[in-house]
Amino acid sequence: MLQRDKRAMLARNETVSENLFETGLAGAIAMAAAMGFGRFSYTPILPSMISGVPLSTADAGFIASANFVGYLVGAVLAAYGWASGRERSVALLALAATALLLAAMAMTTSVPVFAAIRFLAGVASAFALVFSSSIVLSHGALAGNDHVQAAHFGGPGAGIALSSVMVLLVGLFYQGSADAWRVSWIGGAIYSVLSLVAVWWLLPAGPAASAKTGKEPPIGWSLPMLLVTASYGLFGFGYVITGTFLVTIARMDAAGPTVEFLCWFIAGVTASVALFAWKPLVRPLGLGRVYVAALLVEAVGVLATVVLPHSAAPLIGGALFGATFLAITAYGLQIGRKLSPASPRRILATMTAAFGVGQIVGPIVAGWMAEQTGSFTTPTYTAAAALLVCAALVMPVARKLS
Repeated sequence: MLQRDKRAMLARNETVSENLFETGLAGAIAMAAAMGFGRFSYTPILPSMISGVPLSTADAGFIASANFVGYLVGAVLAAYGWASGRERSVALLALAATALLLAAMAMTTSVPVFAAIRFLAGVASAFALVFSSSIVLSHGALAGNDHVQAAHFGGPGAGIALSSVMVLLVGLFYQGSADAWRVSWIGGAIYSVLSLVAVWWLLPAGPAASAKTGKEPPIGWSLPMLLVTASYGLFGFGYVITGTFLVTIARMDAAGPTVEFLCWFIAGVTASVALFAWKPLVRPLGLGRVYVAALLVEAVGVLATVVLPHSAAPLIGGALFGATFLAITAYGLQIGRKLSPASPRRILATMTAAFGVGQIVGPIVAGWMAEQTGSFTTPTYTAAAALLVCAALVMPVARKLS
């Protein structure tokens, strides 16, 4: 009897572990497609679009901003309760939309149409983030398994690295072709379709049973919640300047095509393992202190892109940027959920919206500064200063977030 009970318990534990693995894998695949390809592949594809479409740098900035505006709109829309009980369906539809919109980028050369497509892609990526996270993170939290969150938020980094390799291979096979950028967008669409099938197969039916369902109460705005949200919004400003212009900085410094490819690839690789690397520090330091530490490391990485020798600056800057920006994103949202446990979906969407405002303003300010000064040195210093302020805002409450 005892042996039978023990075997049954082991079987249940194995089933739970297998289900958690599938949940984390579903989250990683979803985030790689929606964020790594749907959102961030614009960065490595952009140089071939500038020469092949062609686009001016002003056009490129306008298209990028449209994506960030769409991301903000998507985050705001996700804050309402209309998707309660339909999180899985919305997340899958967002991934399907991502695939269609990636393919659509290859079908036009019109800047306004590009901007409209990227706006819709921003909405889709926000929906995919909010609703897949509401499912995946709730299952990980119920099981007390941090690996699920780490895998989920490692997905965008893996997507960034894969999109970099895809663009490199397309460039090699279509060297000199004015349509190489079209092939890159179609390649991203194909990857997203395959990802949709995998996520449909692996993603749980909805948030964990113990997760709060139905309409959530309004967020309780305490001082710690205000400080964390302000920090998270300013983080969107500080991170996006390097995230948007890292490859451009490498090109302006004549670092060479190899460095241009590697800086973004390395950023993706380090981002994919960042949460696993930071995780051992969470228990001894506390969630708030790890968030602050990651912001300080990112500030160093941002500065590295302009203060180190040109051959090394993008690589070291990209490595430190990748090692921190997704960790800050994940831990910031986790802090928000901890401070507002009764309204996890609302706080997730609200903080994502604050982040969205920051990343809309960032490229505009950076582009204007670069145009006035002739380089990205001043905007990069501004980004690093913003990240230091982000850390300072959370320091007063970091001790309480252990």
